[in-house]
This record gives sequence, C-alpha cells and structure tokens, in this order.
Amino acid sequence: MEKTQELVTNRLFKDIAVGEKSDLTEILTRDNADLLGGWQPDGVGVEAASVTQSVASVWIGILIMRLVSTRFPGVGSVVRSYALTLEGGLAVGDRVVVTCQVVAKHDEEALLDLSFVCVRQDGGEVARGTMQIVAPEAPQSVVMACSSFEHIVTHRRFRALCERAAQLPMLPIAVAYPCDDLSLRSACDSAQRNLGQPILVGPKALIESVAKESGLSIDGLEIVEAEDPHTASAQAVALVRSGRARLLMKGAVHTDVLLHEVVTRPTGLCADRRLSHVFVMDVPFYDRLLMISDAVVNIAPDLRAKHDIVQNVIDFAHVMGLVEPRVAVLSAVETVNPAIQSTLDAAALSKMAERGQITGGIVDGPLAFDNAVNLNAAKIKHIESPVAGRADIVIVPTLEAGNMLAKELSFLAGADAAGVVLGAKVPVILTSRADSEQARLTSCAIALIMAHGAA
Repeated sequence: MEKTQELVTNRLFKDIAVGEKSDLTEILTRDNADLLGGWQPDGVGVEAASVTQSVASVWIGILIMRLVSTRFPGVGSVVRSYALTLEGGLAVGDRVVVTCQVVAKHDEEALLDLSFVCVRQDGGEVARGTMQIVAPEAPQSVVMACSSFEHIVTHRRFRALCERAAQLPMLPIAVAYPCDDLSLRSACDSAQRNLGQPILVGPKALIESVAKESGLSIDGLEIVEAEDPHTASAQAVALVRSGRARLLMKGAVHTDVLLHEVVTRPTGLCADRRLSHVFVMDVPFYDRLLMISDAVVNIAPDLRAKHDIVQNVIDFAHVMGLVEPRVAVLSAVETVNPAIQSTLDAAALSKMAERGQITGGIVDGPLAFDNAVNLNAAKIKHIESPVAGRADIVIVPTLEAGNMLAKELSFLAGADAAGVVLGAKVPVILTSRADSEQARLTSCAIALIMAHGAA
C-alpha cells in the first residue's frame, strides 16, 4: 500500500534543545545500490550482496541530508560543514537507523552542532558523522509525498506493474508496422518479458532487415505481410476483430493512421463510448501513480466527451486495483468562473458523479493542478475536498494542456509515462520515440492487465 502524504513542519533554533534526537530508518535495496554504483568486484572476499564503500557512504549521506532537510530541523536548514566516517560494511537488505543528536547550540549565528550514528539491524555500527548547520529562520511546512529513498530514485511502481503483468498468461499483440529499431525492439522486449506474443504486421523483408541491423532476434515471431503503414494498420485491426490478436500496438506508424482504422465503422474496434487515452505517470516525488486523461485523442472535448473520458479512466483505474479512485477535474482556478468554460465543465462533471451519471470514483472540480496533487496547496486555499491534494486521476481541459503536463512531468520531474487508449474493444498500446524502455514495457503491462481484467 502507498504511504499517504504527510505534512511536516520544520523546527526553529529557539525551540531545539541540546540533547534532542531524531532518527530515520531505511532499507538498502538492490535498486539503490545499482543506481549509486553497484557491487564489490568479484573475487575480493566479500559477499555478493555487499556494496562498495563509495556506495555506502553516498547512500548514508543521502539519508542524513534527508533527515536534516525535511524533518529535523527541516526545511530552511543550511549546512555549514559535514564529516562522515565509515565504521562497518553494508549489504543489500540491511536496515539502517540513522540517529541525529544536537550536541551544541551557538546563539550568535543560530548554529547547531549535530552528531550522527548509523546502526544496522544486527546492532553493528555502520558510520558516525558530524554536521554544523544554520537552523531555519522561519516556520515552514512541506508535504512529504515520498517516504523512502527508493521512491525518489527509482520507478518502482512501473516495475511492480510489469512484474504483476508477467504473472498473467501472455496474449497475442498485433503490432502495426514495426519497421524501425524502436518499435521492433518494443515488440521483442514485450515477448522476452512475458508481456505479450507479438504478431508483426508489415513488409516481411523490411522487418527482417531492421531486425538484422538492430541485432534483434525475431525467430518464432509470426509476420503478417502488409506493404505500407496504412495497410498494416488495417491488417492489425482485422487480426484483433477476428480474435487472432487480443491487443493492438502502434509500430512505426502515425497515431492518427492507426486510430483511423480503430474508429472506422464497421471494420474498426469502437465500443459504446468515445475513445480516450490515459497516461499512467510514475512521478518520483508523488506518493502514487498519477493518471492523466486525455492528452492524445480528444483535442477539445465538450462536456459529453468529457463524461466518457472520466468514465473510461475510472473503469481503467478499477482494473489497475483502485477501488474508488479520486478524480480531479482541472482548470486554471479552483472556483467556477463563467468566463472559463473548463470550470463550468468541471462543476458539471462533479455534479454528474454525485447524481450517478458517472460511477465508481470520487469526482471533484474545478481544481488547479497544485491543489489537486498537493495537500499543503489545498490547505492554504482552504479547499475542503476528498480529492484535493491526493488525486489519483487528473482530467485535463484540452489535449494541449494534458500533453504539456505529461511532458513537463517527464522531462522536468523525472517521471515515466506509460499510455493506452481506452474505450475500444481491446487496449491499444501507443508508445512514443521519446519513451524509456521501462515506459514502453509498462504500456504493454497495463494493456495486458486491462485485457485480462475485461475478460
């Protein structure tokens, strides 16, 4: 279960006493070690799970800095000096308690002398250190959305989704025109990770050439001949309609071309609702997966279209495991303004949810993005809402707003974004050239989870 956000207030110099202590407990994970530099070289007489002194010192230093900068004394602390001495080794799985104690106060500059002791679960001392800091000058609070170092430095939620999907029976994926390195690699990776059985739809000679140039093995993968992207898209959709494929994946073809075949009646894959798209975002500093809809399919949806977008993503969230997802309908402000259409739509959607026209989630709006995802921002603006500050889903007013939000989170906040199209008879996997390998795999994973959830 995800840890909920916590409002943490700093401590001022005058309120801190000599001898006062604070501590932080953390487990050293394999991901932490991999990120910071890895393992001891083979053959040096240490156990395989041991980490280098460099990794140990950096990891412990991060824990100490986190304790000081967020909890004791907290936000506003300024480090003057810092020293750390390693006393013992660390291995993956070790639980370390970092204890900080105030050993002296210097009134003239509001300085605090701190000492640190780091101890393993077996009582062995790992490190000792000292630090001198300038204590915070003014009261300040921060919402702690992450409870551990692992949340901050790894996309563990995406890996968890891939692990969950890999336990499910694989389903055939029709891949439309996998005729470049990235799209063919994505198809091959999905097969290697037990996330799908690709059926490659496109020119066989070109696919084999791309595989050879990219060093990819396509042995055992079925290839359905199709001469160009349009034909490949139509063929891939036909494979799904016939039941030979249970998932549809975009290759080296424009999204518009593939979706045109999906929505074309009577040969497409349209169901009862309008198609929409969801980005599932693994944002390092947010305490849960964040879903953004719609940033790909509907350019400027009206209220009727937004109704379908909201219901689609709530149904999707149920399959992902959220019993009653919190849905924030976004605008530029959190009050209804007749001059801003998105605030009127948000208010109407909230009322539709209250009256049972939208079911399965808690819907509130209008909310600005800050008070949708940050409890402190919501408190400052005196917003009383079960959604504000803890949204699982944000509904954007237009495609442009959603696309910019998703890319800002990806390129400025270190988030990964997986995406699928909702509302069709089967999940449609859309990947971007800029997606990381983890994001592409997770798109396949959530599509597989969806397909099994709808079965």
